[in-house]
Parts: sequence; structure tokens; C-alpha cells
Amino acid sequence: MSEISAVLAELSCHVTAAVAWTHNSRVACIICLEDELKGGPIRDPERLVHVEEQLENVVEARHQSGERRKVRLTAPVAGRTHTDRRLHQLMFADKDYERCCGGCDGSSDRIQVSIENCKEKGYSVVNVKSRDRPKLLFDTVCTLTDMQYVVFHAAVSSKGSIAVQEYFIRQMDGCTLGTESERNRVAQCLIAAIERRVTHGLRLDIRIKNRLGLLSDITRVFRENGLSIRMAEIGIHGERASGSFYVTDVSGRDVSPNTVELIRKEIGGTIMAVNKSSVPPSLPASPSRDRSTASSVENRPRFSLGTLWSQIERFSSNFGPIGM
Repeated sequence: MSEISAVLAELSCHVTAAVAWTHNSRVACIICLEDELKGGPIRDPERLVHVEEQLENVVEARHQSGERRKVRLTAPVAGRTHTDRRLHQLMFADKDYERCCGGCDGSSDRIQVSIENCKEKGYSVVNVKSRDRPKLLFDTVCTLTDMQYVVFHAAVSSKGSIAVQEYFIRQMDGCTLGTESERNRVAQCLIAAIERRVTHGLRLDIRIKNRLGLLSDITRVFRENGLSIRMAEIGIHGERASGSFYVTDVSGRDVSPNTVELIRKEIGGTIMAVNKSSVPPSLPASPSRDRSTASSVENRPRFSLGTLWSQIERFSSNFGPIGM
């Protein structure tokens, strides 16, 4: 991100917003640009091609031959896909789910997925158990929809910090998930969709006066101080820019307070180290699990999927697929 934003600044491209996710050693980012020379979106096709070529050179320089990568610049279009959903699509197209543990009873340390066919009803039943968090339902339904499955019924609930989701799905042609490999792929993709938004590292909230090359300056300071960005979101609000960065050191360890102070001095503005996010704890193995351990898992989050406890008919009818 540091190298990409530096090239954009050199090309007089003003970053108005940026969001980046990392998962399984892959990164997807969406950057909104304006033409600093003319103002507004970049509409000149030749300039778009030139900027895209320069970004492709940056990405290619850090990748091995044959490694998956993609850079694409597009002019403004009506009905743009929701940013978070587009990030899911980009990660899915990049096959970041391949390293996730999946299967008919697939699970990771924090996420459990099971899939069964209900032949008499003509549905496949997908059960997902994970730590509750904001946008969990959105992430799950986005994934099922973009994989070309239709959700006919759903039930969701939460108890403490644990969320349980149940989906009755079919393929677009009305068929159930017929093979073990297909069920394994669905499980892998659901685990990946939930993991992508799990934050790691120290969260730095930044508020500063907006200027050309601001993202380049911030990410350069991070890089020079040995920090790695795990997730980022920044945008412009009037003359101010604000955003959040989740950072670790290059080895994935915690960031020291001394490093945070150095960053504050170099970047300026207001920088607040909000909290250190960690990987959610493992799910309870059984109701008889040790009470002291279970209590740490069951602390209720501030926002809960449990507020949506319901039965939903044709849940995805207004959530149609959007092409890649």
C-alpha cells in the first residue's frame, strides 16, 4: 500500500478513500481517486490506462512469476457495488479460501461449518457457528449469493459472544449441494468470509488535515518504522481525513508504545491507539466445558447478531448476484 499510494501521489492522483483487507497472505484493496490536475474523477481513457500500467508495474515488481494478481481502474459508473461486498468478491476470485479448513464438518479454531442435504425438502442445510460480531450476517449472505446459491429460509441467533446461523439453500438451478467437494468448497468460503473481517494488531485511529499524498505519507511512515498494515480504512470528510489502521510489526507481533510515539510525531494530526485486537477464542467444545473458560468466551459484544433472531422467507430475494 505504501508503494501504490506513492505512485498515485507522483501521478497527481488524489486518494479520497481507501479500504484494504488482508487474509491468508493475500490482500485486496479498493482506492477511490480524483484527478488533482483537473478535479473530479479521472475520465480521460488514456490517463486511466497510464495510471493502471504504473500500478501494475508496482504490483508485478513484488510478485513471483505466475503468482495471482490484478490491477483494474474504472471510470465512475452508476450502481457501484457496495465496497465490503466488492472486497469479498475480490478475495473470492483470488481464492484466498483455499487454505481454510473446510468440509462437511469443516472448522477452523474459531468457526465451525456443517452442511447436510435435506432431500425430502430439496434443500441443503448450512450451519455456521462462530464468534458474534458486527456485519457477520452480511458477510455470510454475500458469500452464499456470490457463489450462486439462493437462500430460501434462515434462522440466526446469538448467545453471549457466540453466533449460530442456519441457512436452507439451493443452487440457482434448484439443485442441492450434490458432492462432497462442493460442500467442502462452500464450507471453506464461509470460513474465509468470516475470517476476513477479523482484526489483528494495534488499531490506530487517525484524524488529520487532508492533503495530496496523505495516504502515501502515512504508509511511508508505517513502513519506515517497521509496521505492517493488516486492515485499513480511510476517507475524507470536508477538509479533514480520518481512518483506522490495524498494524503489527513485520513479524506479526505487537507494536511497541515507543513506535507509536514516533509515528505520532512524524505524521502529526491526532493519532489514538484504541485497542489491541486479538484472534477470537475457540468455540466451546461442549456444555460441560470449564466454567471459567466459558465465561471469557460468552462476554456479550456491544453489537449482536442476536437482535435478528427470526425466521426469514426467501432471505436473499432482494440480494441478487453482481457480476465480477
